[in-house]
Amino acid sequence: MSTPRISVVIPHYNDPQSLRLCLDALERQTIGRDAFEIIVGDNNSPCGLAAVEAAVAGRARIVTILEKGAGPARNGAAAAARGEILAFTDSDCVVEPGWLAGGTTRVAPGRFIGGHMYVRKPEGPPNGAEALEMALAFDNEGYVRRTQFTVTANLFVMRADFERVGGFRVGVSEDLEWCHRAIASGLTINYAPDASVGHPPRPDWSALLVKTRRIQRELYLFNIERPKGRLRWLVRSVAQPAMIPQDVAKILRTPGTKGARLAAVTTLVRLRLWRGGAGLLQLLGRDI
Repeated sequence: MSTPRISVVIPHYNDPQSLRLCLDALERQTIGRDAFEIIVGDNNSPCGLAAVEAAVAGRARIVTILEKGAGPARNGAAAAARGEILAFTDSDCVVEPGWLAGGTTRVAPGRFIGGHMYVRKPEGPPNGAEALEMALAFDNEGYVRRTQFTVTANLFVMRADFERVGGFRVGVSEDLEWCHRAIASGLTINYAPDASVGHPPRPDWSALLVKTRRIQRELYLFNIERPKGRLRWLVRSVAQPAMIPQDVAKILRTPGTKGARLAAVTTLVRLRLWRGGAGLLQLLGRDI
């Protein structure tokens, strides 16, 4: 068999049903199947290797990664890649048919790519948490153009550049930290609007809080490693309530949230206040 040009890298942990849907979407790509391979970095899922193999159904290579975390799972799968281009997505995501074509036409030596992200609509009417995610989560175009980073659910990079920059770190905000490290090493970032990936919304407040707590911890560690990081974190924490009006405007403008907008605003206020208080506790050395 010829060596594929593209290696799709997918970290996975204990969610074979979503992994199956992710692989189904990859089978519908507009480019030929012989142009890409798929590598699943399984994080030693409690469901067992047999369940993961059943979801994969021969469509990908599985690499078992014992070190916990999505970062190590990505690193381990990327280390097994044969393609010259690495295309990262997540096992709970559904990529659009033009995803690989849209990302690989823009990636180049010295330039990595972030693609379009959107939140998939739930099957029924959205609740407050889902409507909030639909309105505010994954502004990847803004991340790329304003903040110079992309989420790892939609990242394209030449394998040689990835190996030169190094893998994802554990504990910090891995996508933000890796992109900053890549740019510091001389790489540039660009946006691919036609490389589109859908991510499911968090279904309720508990799931939203789990996500927020993880991101809060990772962002704090990322910030305090940088000059004046504690001061910036203090400003960010105090400013959380001031961000509510602009977020409310986004909720009101988002299609598909009608009927859940009041619940979404209530969830938003609760979340912003939690972030502000948690940020101050972190500065005092308290765990959140």
